[in-house]
Amino acid sequence: MDLIQSFGLAIVQGLTEFLPVSSSAHLILPSAIMGWQDQGLAFDVAVHVGSLVAVLAYFKKDVLQLIQAWMVSTFLGRASNAESQMAWFIIMATVPAGLVGLIAGDFIEANLRSIAVIAATTIIFGLLLGWADWRFRGAKTTQNMTWKSALLIGLAQVLALIPGTSRSGITITAALALGFDRNSAARFSFLLAIPIITLSGGYQALQLMALPMVPWFEIIFGSVVSAITAYLCIHYFLRLVDKIGMLPFVIYRLLLGMVLILIYNGVI
Repeated sequence: MDLIQSFGLAIVQGLTEFLPVSSSAHLILPSAIMGWQDQGLAFDVAVHVGSLVAVLAYFKKDVLQLIQAWMVSTFLGRASNAESQMAWFIIMATVPAGLVGLIAGDFIEANLRSIAVIAATTIIFGLLLGWADWRFRGAKTTQNMTWKSALLIGLAQVLALIPGTSRSGITITAALALGFDRNSAARFSFLLAIPIITLSGGYQALQLMALPMVPWFEIIFGSVVSAITAYLCIHYFLRLVDKIGMLPFVIYRLLLGMVLILIYNGVI
């Protein structure tokens, strides 16, 4: 994969990792339309590292407070506070997807990465996002998060293992359906991305280390581009989401799903 392909795919991945539009769907398009080869394991590791760096950098203050409060509460036996509880909520919401990914990850990879599946999930979960935003969105903030809400969002995140669903999309959908406002739904979704990306990227990194030669330049280049793109994406999404709502993303997903259907049927 040359630098132009790496640059383009890293930007796509950096944007779609956190926007509710499905990164899987977008990574099909370059290979289907322009004939680009599969990005490979090194690129997957690179963009995971970049996405992780971006979300940690953007939420560095929150993350440090959550870790500190969790460690003080857990290991020093002090009374829990809002930050330590939120840390436990994030851990709790991560467990379902982590377990299902460990058990069924190979099956999903082998059987559900078809264009037909990704086209269907792109459309179906796009409509579900729009419905939750229109019908159930309320005024709850992350301060109103409970163990039940966190667990339900975590169970919804399991669906993101199906390509085309969008991890951020389904977790934001679940949070909106539980009555959270758009900004709070997005913030919790982005914080929830930290352990999931760490687990997924760590697993892929172990696989990469088993290779005889590691393409470090490709990894570093892809990581930097993905990190910058993802950071800007998080920043502007959180600033604009209350103003623009979810409708533009719903429309975009519907159009993207239709393009994928055309590709699947050989029209494109």
